[in-house]
Formats: sequence, C-alpha cells, structure tokens
Amino acid sequence: MVKLIAQTPCEGQLPMTIGDVTLTEVVIQTAWNVAPFAGKEADVSKALEAQSGVGFPAANRMLTKAGSRSIWVGAGRALVQCDGLPELSGLAAVTEQGDAIAAVRLDGPAAEATLARLVPLDLRVSTFKRGHTARSFVGHMAASVTRVGAEAFEVMVMRSMARTLVHELEEAAKGLAARA
Repeated sequence: MVKLIAQTPCEGQLPMTIGDVTLTEVVIQTAWNVAPFAGKEADVSKALEAQSGVGFPAANRMLTKAGSRSIWVGAGRALVQCDGLPELSGLAAVTEQGDAIAAVRLDGPAAEATLARLVPLDLRVSTFKRGHTARSFVGHMAASVTRVGAEAFEVMVMRSMARTLVHELEEAAKGLAARA
C-alpha cells in the first residue's frame, strides 16, 4: 500500500537567502475564494467583518486584522483567510482553496528589485504601498502579488506552479546579486 506524506507546496526548496533577499514559504492552512452574488457585496462584507474582523476588500487591496486577511484576487472575488467563514448561502459563491495555493514571501532590500525582473507592474513603494495587491504575471505564471511590508511581498500561485515560482524567483535574485 502506498503511504502518503503531507507536504507543503514548496517543501524542501525554501527558505533561501540570495544577496539582499530572503525567500520563505507562507503555509496557507485555510482559505476561501469568496465571490458575492450581484448586489450582495455589502452583505458579504458585513458578515465577513462580524466573523473575522475583515470585510470584503476594494479592488487591488488587502485587509488584515488579528490574523485574518481578505485579499482582492480579481473582479468580484476575494481570498479570505481566517479561522472560520460565516454562513454565506444566498450571498456568495464560496470555494475552499487552502490546499490549492502556493505562497512565497520575499523580504529584504532587494525584494522589490527581484520582483521587478519578473512582474510587469510598477512595484515601487511610492506607487504600490503596503496592503496593495494585483493580479499579474510572475514570469509566465498568473499570480497574486501583494506588498506586505516596506521591503516585503507575498506572491501566490496555484500549487502546481510552486517549484516554477521558486525557480523563477531564485534566478531573478541570483541575477540581481551578481550585479552587486
């Protein structure tokens, strides 16, 4: 009989530090994709806020409070990470996503420059502030990129792309470090 062993998406690849950037895995335990039905966004936001402290986010924004997060992940959709989701029947389409996502955090003075090699967005802190998020490409992969600190980003892709994400980030960081 085959014995299955649970592994995180980036198991054995992270953490790593290259030059002035550190890559670490963010393990997502529970997360739901929440898509409010037409005209129900305010009701969904109230229900989420009552349960977790964070409502439904505005476009390109992330809301956080006491370990709960609500991240805009596309038109009319948010990824909600919290201990428990309120009852949203009749208000929103909800899909559990915890096991489907790989997330990598980039920290350090070179985090912004590393991502700039892969992401076609202006990620400068003057434009893309803490709590800003965007759907974009990291290399050739569809991803969610969120600034979580002055020198920190979180990049989320589908779990099947975890190794590719780590490889792309590692190569970009190595190229940047070689210039120093």
